[in-house]
Amino acid sequence: MQNAKGLEVRYARSFLLDLKKLEPIARQRIQQFVFEDFSSVHQLQSLPAFRSLGSSAIFYRFTIDRYFISLEITGQIVKFLRLLPKPDL
Repeated sequence: MQNAKGLEVRYARSFLLDLKKLEPIARQRIQQFVFEDFSSVHQLQSLPAFRSLGSSAIFYRFTIDRYFISLEITGQIVKFLRLLPKPDL
């Protein structure tokens, strides 16, 4: 994976609907990261708890606060797919 700068970023409808359902404080924090701070990430691997989903070469997830954010990475395109709360253990 390359530097996150210069990648084309897209947002799935499901991600935007998940974001809309969050409490205002959590939504503001996630929006700040996804729409503004993400462009300054130097390597995707540096995202918190970044890892592939299963044996997939294109699906990944990372965490922000109490939420999982799933990504689809194909070439120079990063697509935010879902935003789901971490399960209580």
